[in-house]
Amino acid sequence: MVTILPMGERAVLVEVDSLEEVLALHARLEASRPEGVVDLVPAARTVLVRVDPRVLALAAARSWIERAPDAAASVPAPPRVVELDATYDGADLGETAALLGLSTDDLARRHSEAEWTVAFTGFAPGFGYLVSEDWPFDVPRLETPRTRVPAGAVGLAAGFTGAYPRETPGGWRLIATTDAVLFDPDAASPALLAPGTHVRFRPVAARADVSQPRRSALPRIDSSQGILRSADLRRNERATVAGGHDTQPALRVTEPGLLATVQDLGRPGAASLGVASSGALDRASLRTANRLVGNAETAAGIEVTMGGLRVVALRDGWFAVAGAWGRMLLDGRDVDPYEAHAWPAGTELRLDWFDHGARAYLAVRGGIAGPAVLGSRATDVLAGLGPARLRAGDDLAVGVAEAPIPAAGIAPWGAPHDDELEIELGPGPRAEWFTASAREALFDAIWTVTNDADRVGMRLDGPVLERRRTGELPSEGMVPGALQVPPSGRPVVLLADGPVTGGYPVIAAATDASLDLLAQARPGTRLRFRHARPAH
Repeated sequence: MVTILPMGERAVLVEVDSLEEVLALHARLEASRPEGVVDLVPAARTVLVRVDPRVLALAAARSWIERAPDAAASVPAPPRVVELDATYDGADLGETAALLGLSTDDLARRHSEAEWTVAFTGFAPGFGYLVSEDWPFDVPRLETPRTRVPAGAVGLAAGFTGAYPRETPGGWRLIATTDAVLFDPDAASPALLAPGTHVRFRPVAARADVSQPRRSALPRIDSSQGILRSADLRRNERATVAGGHDTQPALRVTEPGLLATVQDLGRPGAASLGVASSGALDRASLRTANRLVGNAETAAGIEVTMGGLRVVALRDGWFAVAGAWGRMLLDGRDVDPYEAHAWPAGTELRLDWFDHGARAYLAVRGGIAGPAVLGSRATDVLAGLGPARLRAGDDLAVGVAEAPIPAAGIAPWGAPHDDELEIELGPGPRAEWFTASAREALFDAIWTVTNDADRVGMRLDGPVLERRRTGELPSEGMVPGALQVPPSGRPVVLLADGPVTGGYPVIAAATDASLDLLAQARPGTRLRFRHARPAH
């Protein structure tokens, strides 16, 4: 049985009864995918379908989902098989074996002899959730998750196994380690363990000298089955991005403030690899700042959170600032936002702490230049993709402008409203998990943004939203703007760097236009939610 559930105004969640049906549904949708589908994200019981409504209306997407032809009618391509070297030396190996009534050798043997398939990805870029018909065990997660799981750790949780592509927190039971490169953003196929990939774990002995890396940290693939065999293949897959800019630095950061990052309009379309859309939280302000200096709207600028940025021009240029409101000085003289200003070499631009709004966007004529990761220069603070957050002493290059600087202002401007914001919400897929009074309280209450707010999401304070349905929710696809409700009963609004899958029920989702408003919400800002107007 297929159930189509709403996920805001730009996505739906297609629910089926089993993981096997998810894999079949995902294959069927991928085989007939129309233009305008941005993401197809399989999970434990669902496939998230996210669309660009300028190309494909959500109603049309629903019709396509209901009528998508069976992929089994075509001859399937042979599965890609990846073989990972694994040393069974994980910190939880002995305890996990005892929980399952096995010896450590038996657990390692059962794990390595199983034929695994990547069911879906999530949690972190390249983190694959692997399942196997040969694996009968339901392994409980740790009662207290680790704050640090090293890259390459192989773990077990529920009926899944998986390997951590990078150091992150985690609650899976660790039984082994692998040196495989699981996620390489510079490769043509960044995620080694993409959905549908077959995986084998090959036991190898622990190294006597752990200070010396193995000769090859890359997995083997059987070329007869579409499988990676050598390090050379993956190195040859690397996709390079044309420079298109002067490599000489044009700007130097002398003080980054609370948080300053390079942002453009993000990297949508990679959620099935576990990669969030990222990009500027207030896209309208970045677009405006770029237009003011003659850049394409997609050019990268600097997102400044709460102010405190100081930058020196190393050569003559132009800049504009839009978004949050605060005192702005060039070489000690006050200058206005929402205007293009000449920026002579040797002068310092200073953005004081903001009086209104949370994020301002500094656009430099030509745009911030540098290598792109999956087509974007955006910094993803959760996944660690893109440039690192800016620090004092960082030098930045700029690109080449595409248009003249406009002769006059291009938009009315004023201080952003941040005392109380009205946010439109579209329906969420799990609204029925909550009581009628909770669904009413969501729209009747005044919510307050807490100090626990960043580019990943913002936690809200207000009434407890009570569930009428308890129990665990299998991981499912998420979108920016999703209002997840954890056991505390108070919602968390996911933002651009939020995880692409999650296990808390989503009661509603902010509209795309409301995401720009949320970007300017500061701790203490009050939010009122109202139902989104129907699309015409």
